[in-house]
Amino acid sequence: MDDSNWREEYLGYKHVNKKQRELLENGAKSLSQSWLLGAMYNEWKTMKGYKDPEPPDVSSSMSEYFKKEKEFLND
Repeated sequence: MDDSNWREEYLGYKHVNKKQRELLENGAKSLSQSWLLGAMYNEWKTMKGYKDPEPPDVSSSMSEYFKKEKEFLND
């Protein structure tokens, strides 16, 4: 995925207001502005058809945890 010029592409796809244009051209200066910029980035990814990969399954059960803990303590 080449997202190096997503801001220019977003400006071409959407009608943006003055505040959005300023964010796209100058970047975020606060946390709330970064949220807005991130929302625009996610909308751009959706328009382009990009999807984020599924996160890996890192779940485990408590019994696995206690088993590993017991093995660790007995070593």
